[in-house]
Amino acid sequence: MNVAALLQKTARSFGTSPAVSHGAQLCLTYAALADRVQRLAAGFTGRFGLVQGDRVGIAMTNCPAFTEVLYAIWHAGLVAVPINAKLHQREVSYIIENSGARLCMVNRGLEATVGPLCNVTGLLEDVITADSPEYDQLIRVDPVPLVDVDPADPAWLFYTSGTTGRPKGAVLSHRNLLVMTLSYFADLESLCHTDSIIHSAPLSHGSGLYGIAHLAKGANQVIPESSGFDPAEINELLKKHPGSGFFFAPTMIVRLLSADVLSDTALANLRTIIYGGGPMYTQDLLQALDVFGSRLVQIYGQGESPMTITYLSKLMHNDRDSPRFLERMASVGIARSDVEIGIVDENGGRVAQGEPGEVIVRGDVVMNGYWENPEASAQTLKGGWLHTGDVGVLSGEGFLTLKDRTKDMIISGGTNIYPREVEEVLLQHDAVLEVSVVGRPHADWGEEVVAFVVQRSGMDTTEEDLDRFCLENMTRFKRPKHYRFLQSLPKNNYGKTLKTTLRDLLSTGKHDPRE
Repeated sequence: MNVAALLQKTARSFGTSPAVSHGAQLCLTYAALADRVQRLAAGFTGRFGLVQGDRVGIAMTNCPAFTEVLYAIWHAGLVAVPINAKLHQREVSYIIENSGARLCMVNRGLEATVGPLCNVTGLLEDVITADSPEYDQLIRVDPVPLVDVDPADPAWLFYTSGTTGRPKGAVLSHRNLLVMTLSYFADLESLCHTDSIIHSAPLSHGSGLYGIAHLAKGANQVIPESSGFDPAEINELLKKHPGSGFFFAPTMIVRLLSADVLSDTALANLRTIIYGGGPMYTQDLLQALDVFGSRLVQIYGQGESPMTITYLSKLMHNDRDSPRFLERMASVGIARSDVEIGIVDENGGRVAQGEPGEVIVRGDVVMNGYWENPEASAQTLKGGWLHTGDVGVLSGEGFLTLKDRTKDMIISGGTNIYPREVEEVLLQHDAVLEVSVVGRPHADWGEEVVAFVVQRSGMDTTEEDLDRFCLENMTRFKRPKHYRFLQSLPKNNYGKTLKTTLRDLLSTGKHDPRE
């Protein structure tokens, strides 16, 4: 089934329901959205001669047009290539060239980034700006029927963040996206047409993927006027849109808590915060639970298994009487309904229960492979299993606790040290707002532990103070041997800390302007 069929079904049942809003302003009902999608699909195929399987880039900030562009691409049997609008022109150019996109859709302000790439990247023929006269002409045509697709056909090329090199395009099929959507309802929450999702995180990433489930049930897709994350704006949007949910990176939750701006009315209208995409440290999570109560859901997934490997439900978050509550909160939950997970050693053999190893997963949500990259596909997909590159431990009850990425593990004196466990300790210090731990080469020990620390506003600490704190709370050999204090941690456009940048600072000895 074509994933765009979800929109046609929703429009028939909930045609008058709000589909897309910009701030407090209603832009489109579901009937109007479905009509525009059918016409835009006709514009793609008629004017540009795009044929089934052709790729279309979407280099747009969060805006009302994003949803209709995405579904028009699918409606026409084309393949969407969402691109984070904050990427550098070189990165955008690489994705467009690698994907072979013939057309790229942008919104105002991004023409200068993408426009010059026409006839430079090989296939890119045109760049169309949303809400421009040219865009309006694309919609002023007769609608076309939904294109029938094979469920295995590509729907979304999900380019990885590229923190360790050039991004790879995970090929997500129509089946992958539909299974991901059904898994949302099976494990995370039910939805209805009176609900909303506020897209404060990029639509090109997790928020856009979870927008599919909301569209399938007729929920309102709310685009902040800022196009992004602003705690004060979130407060106002919640007051205007009851039954609202979010997809947040953990760093966004921390920022929202630090801002302390949510009114009682806003909190009453908050339905759900789904968080994932990076480590949620136990100390931060406990604070979030005190503020948000039983509204939190954690997911663990990757672009290669979109938003779907494990989950911690609202009930699990609310089960404070369990003797294993803290242990569970330090985990990423249990396997989603549609997947199997396992833990293997470096040779691919299963490890004993409770022993660390690489997390593997299989199921109908797992990608087909990487676009035009058979070597990387073969390295990642082995025997039907996706090898995630994450180190984890699986409990007897099925709870998965992530230790770190395999590449981030520090080996000092022949002993494995997982940065996350050091970070968890340091975050318990009153003066530490954020921390990231990496390994630095050492002549005698192989590697030594270095911590990059961001202090809370108005608070101060020293290397000696942090060292004492670590000695009181962890094994001596795991404690950092050096600390560097930054104003902020370097992050990619999805909020993940760039440990490669931190390692570069150590290897080059460069001063960082954030220090």
